[in-house]
Amino acid sequence: MQEEKNLIENDSEEKEIDIMEMAMKLWTQRKRIIKWCVAGAVIGLIVAFSIPREYSTTVKLAPETTDKKMSGGGLSALASMAGIGGAAGGGVDAVYPMLYPDVVESVPFLTGLFNVKVTTKKDKETFTVEQYLEDETHGPWWGFVLGLPGKIIGLFRSSDEGGEGHTLDNFQLTQDESRLVKSLSERVTASVDQKTSVITISVMMQDPLVSAMLADTVVARLQEYITDYRTNKAKIDLEYAEKLNEEARANYYEAQQLYADYLDHNQGIAFRSAETVKERLQNEAQLAFSLYNQTAQQVQTAQAKVQEATPAYAVITPATVPIQPVKPKKAMILIGFTFLAFVACAAWILFLSPMLDDYKAKLDSMKHEDGQKSK
Repeated sequence: MQEEKNLIENDSEEKEIDIMEMAMKLWTQRKRIIKWCVAGAVIGLIVAFSIPREYSTTVKLAPETTDKKMSGGGLSALASMAGIGGAAGGGVDAVYPMLYPDVVESVPFLTGLFNVKVTTKKDKETFTVEQYLEDETHGPWWGFVLGLPGKIIGLFRSSDEGGEGHTLDNFQLTQDESRLVKSLSERVTASVDQKTSVITISVMMQDPLVSAMLADTVVARLQEYITDYRTNKAKIDLEYAEKLNEEARANYYEAQQLYADYLDHNQGIAFRSAETVKERLQNEAQLAFSLYNQTAQQVQTAQAKVQEATPAYAVITPATVPIQPVKPKKAMILIGFTFLAFVACAAWILFLSPMLDDYKAKLDSMKHEDGQKSK
């Protein structure tokens, strides 16, 4: 046991000695470390100022929660009290808030933003989103340098891009359109809080006004998409009810006119056959009116269903023009490059330089031995 304790103490002393020795090596080379750190800081500043500024606009929405158990309330209850009938029945909403991010990232939704008009804050120029991303959005200089060989090679390849008469086809995008969709999917994001179902939409652009305008448009488009989805069935039912109502009204007016014309042409006639025809025409007119009245009630019910199915959104955080950029984080980049320079210099002093010295010493000794053997 005593020997083990002694071994442990010796190991700890050796470790302390090694750490002190490494610290002394670094201290003796402090001028070199400072030079490396200054060089790392300079590189960090170059990198930080080469990355374009990015501005982010965030909008938060609280969607209306639909309780299917209460589907008999609201407008449907009022319709029932009026004798119109029940409103929309229960069902399962296929597009619930957790799927909203997938809707925003879908190709049809993103390509629908290509023609949105945006205005830059600095020059007050108006572009479409597609034009802004292609002509007004820039990357760091090294991205251009690294992508230059690909652009040169692309000049010699046959292009499959559409000409002036090209129309957007979500089923088959061109290379440029696919690139724009990818860029938009990285700049337009949506997330949903699992607990509160609050929807957060963020848009990042290199111009603050463009970021705010596009965020407002994305929110409006998302609301329109969800509204169209939820009211689609109710609108179809409303169109069908209106069609039936128009047919029933036409039939009622026709039956009513036939009954009136018969009365005008057969006044004072006491034949039993004339009375029978009169009663038949009167009954047909009443039946047509009854059908017309029922279809009119169905139209009112369908209108109530459309209104009840229309979702309402509460905008918690509206879109505002951002003041400060979110990228690049220049301080973090500067600290990161300075730290990497320190680590690289320390690794060179403690490990790489001694390894090179040992390797050179071995080569010298081998040459010296070969020289002695030749003699």
